[in-house]
Amino acid sequence: MKKIVFVLALSAAAAFPAMADQALAQAKNCMACHAVDNKLVGPGYKEVAVKYKGDKTAADKLAEKIIKGGSGVWGPVPMPANAQVNDAEAKKLAAWILGLK
Repeated sequence: MKKIVFVLALSAAAAFPAMADQALAQAKNCMACHAVDNKLVGPGYKEVAVKYKGDKTAADKLAEKIIKGGSGVWGPVPMPANAQVNDAEAKKLAAWILGLK
């Protein structure tokens, strides 16, 4: 069942490129703690994009944080590591987050 949902999400993502990485974020459980427009457990992705706007190293920082987790940047709640995400996926997610307006 999970495979079917993931394949459908990726198919929808191919048809709608703007949603491509949101589908990946949903498939990798990122959306359990983050939303695009507002804070849940962690910051909203648009807020992250604003914070790192103009930072040329932001994509690499975020990709590393997606994989390894971190704490202290957005408050006391730590972000756990996400072992489900590989390097390429983390970079894709980071680029999507930083491109949000």
